[in-house]
Amino acid sequence: MAGRYATALFDLASETNAVDSVKADLERFEALVAEIGDLERLVRSPVFSADEQLHALSAVLDRVGIGGLAAQFLKLVTANRRLFAARDMIRGYRELVAKHKGEATAEVTVAEKLKDEHVEALRAALKSVSGKDVDLDIKIDPAIIGGLVVKLGSRMVDTSLRTKLNAIKHAMKEAR
Repeated sequence: MAGRYATALFDLASETNAVDSVKADLERFEALVAEIGDLERLVRSPVFSADEQLHALSAVLDRVGIGGLAAQFLKLVTANRRLFAARDMIRGYRELVAKHKGEATAEVTVAEKLKDEHVEALRAALKSVSGKDVDLDIKIDPAIIGGLVVKLGSRMVDTSLRTKLNAIKHAMKEAR
């Protein structure tokens, strides 16, 4: 379902030459959902009616300046009771944009927010490995303690402290 919505949005954005602006607005919305717990509850909870979600979402979008096609899309998704799947739709849209531009998308999991210079260094390193421009989908997960986990295509590199500590724990169990 998320793929169908993402494809429809991409087709519409392509026709109106708004692919990049829609992507930027959707990523801003996704960051807001990740930052604000109440907004995440609004998006994920089935307790709220479609009208309540639509009213609250409209206020949030107006307040942060997200308009145009992205706002219309999010309101349509809300009216259709599919707001809970918005993150998957945004991810699907991002993949379609990357494919259209010949970019690769890397899923990066970190323990805390990265500084801008670290994001650019990571993007440059992944570009040198893949030979393509790389769009980063950064998720914050404090459970990995430190380091990062990078998934690029079928490859995955896990340098998280959690993984290293688990490896040491298993090695110690085998040494007994």
